[in-house]
Amino acid sequence: MTSKTQTNPTEQPPPAQSDNRSGNAAHEHASLKYSLLGPSLTKAGQDSISEIIYNASKGSKFFNHEEARDKSLTAKIEALMAKKRRLETLDLSRELRAADNLLAQLELTRDLTQHIVHVDCDAFYAAVEQLDRPELKDLPFAVGGGVLTTCNYVARRFGCRSGMAAFVAKKLCPDLILLPLNFDKYNAKAAEVREVLADYDPRFESASIDEAYLNITEYCAEHDDMDPAEVVEQMRREIHEKTQITVSAGIAANARLAKICSNMNKPNGQFVLPRERTTIMAFMRDLPCRNVNGVGRVLERELAAVGVKTCGDIYPQRQYLEQLFGQKTHEFLLRCYLGLGRTDVQPAEEYERKSVGTESTFRDMDDPGQLREKLRRTAEELEADMRRAECKGRTLCLKVKLHTFEVLTRQVVPPRALYRADDLYNYSLPMLAKLEQEIPGMKLRLMGLRCTHLVSTKKPDARAFFGLRPRRSESVESAENSTGSRGIGVGGEGESEQQPRTNTGVEHNPRKADEDSGLVSSSRRHGKEIVSNPTREQPAAAEEELWDCPVCGLPQPADERLFNEHIDLCLSRRAIRDTVQQDAAAQQTQHVEKPTPDARKPKERERKRGRPPSAADPRQKKLCFG
Repeated sequence: MTSKTQTNPTEQPPPAQSDNRSGNAAHEHASLKYSLLGPSLTKAGQDSISEIIYNASKGSKFFNHEEARDKSLTAKIEALMAKKRRLETLDLSRELRAADNLLAQLELTRDLTQHIVHVDCDAFYAAVEQLDRPELKDLPFAVGGGVLTTCNYVARRFGCRSGMAAFVAKKLCPDLILLPLNFDKYNAKAAEVREVLADYDPRFESASIDEAYLNITEYCAEHDDMDPAEVVEQMRREIHEKTQITVSAGIAANARLAKICSNMNKPNGQFVLPRERTTIMAFMRDLPCRNVNGVGRVLERELAAVGVKTCGDIYPQRQYLEQLFGQKTHEFLLRCYLGLGRTDVQPAEEYERKSVGTESTFRDMDDPGQLREKLRRTAEELEADMRRAECKGRTLCLKVKLHTFEVLTRQVVPPRALYRADDLYNYSLPMLAKLEQEIPGMKLRLMGLRCTHLVSTKKPDARAFFGLRPRRSESVESAENSTGSRGIGVGGEGESEQQPRTNTGVEHNPRKADEDSGLVSSSRRHGKEIVSNPTREQPAAAEEELWDCPVCGLPQPADERLFNEHIDLCLSRRAIRDTVQQDAAAQQTQHVEKPTPDARKPKERERKRGRPPSAADPRQKKLCFG
């Protein structure tokens, strides 16, 4: 007789199934730890730091939000891996040829003729503070309130870093000293650094308050073909002598490589990547994808899931990339594999501005009246920024962050471009009211407004076109007076540009306060605030050589480029003048030749009043009625 085996509901699952569950739990646990840890602490020997950050964050609203995001990302990666398994069963020879053709086309754009330098100040805010308090040199200290803006290298040995919550940093380093922010002091020191940079490249490009890109190709040629390494060493030495702070630098053939190289020998060092294709390819082959600016935590995990951990791994997987990540990411990854990047370096104000915005973090707020007051102040701050940028916006965006760290955005397209605070407030208020209806009892900890699809309000200066010195507009003068010496992206250290690489364990934005610390950041966050590069007045020559313009006959500076531009301008003015004169003469001639109504023949006047005569068609019959 066969007996049926009864299953005990309290019986443990089979060992294999239990191992799978524990393995999945461990995997999710590790991925969440990595998300909270931040990539700047992923080196060996950081397990204890990871546990401290994980345990300190556990139970907070941010932890719950990050846990939900991590689960969503894990599900997305599983779907991505399943899609790749399906692609591996298909014939992708066409995709492989397309990728190879794109690689060949991108290779043709390689430029190895420029010396691009990326300069980054070392722990800038902390270095400036240490000048006033030299006794902190060997002590761990950080700058910031609820969230660390930066910390010195002594504190970094304990695992502290920019963007970390202060209470988490205190657990890592109980003796950590916190200093308040002083932006006036940082801006003044940044202006001193920019003055030195302008000597080597007057058209350098500021990337943030403490980092910049330079093109020193022309400087090397003008100074007896100086070696780029010697030039950068000299520049770093001058910066230290003038400002008493150290900077690190990377020298390469393009901006992307220079950015990577500037982190190779930090602090107070420099790294030169030779301008040779084979050397660049070998350098990129073993470089982790995360070291490339633009690859964040999400893309890093997705790439690792499909077998791409270094830039050299991109080539064997090239036939899958477009199907998995899309065309733009596909081309971006191929550029990373080849080590390609931009070589054009120009002042930040010459780039086309795409948006202007401001946002601020505050303690949890749910009172409708307070929210509207906050919205009004945000609109006023945005109006001030729009006036400085001399533009209006056709699209208005509202951004809020709930107390659960969930970020929501809404946008509206007004019937006209906006920039005044009243209009910004009136068009953003309905969006806020609708959010309050959708989320009863809504509680916010961040609010921001942003205008996109900008329209310039700068008045064209006709004096400049006709060779006269343009007038300085009041808006420009007021903007310069109001911005002072502020840099681009003031309010965050240079590390903030590497946002994917400096994520906080409690918040993403270094300027935002942590809810558990009870401290609130007093600084608001803007888009890029443009400040012109410093210029030095050239001493007037005793006898300046002048060239006479063959068009207008006026003397011009003996500079070939400026002289040619002046000739082109004169020819344009002459062409416009001749065209206007010809049009005026033609109109006058037509006016003289045109007969007056009284001079017309009587038959012509009668013909106009009646129907024009026409010859009778013999094929048509004349019909008569009646």
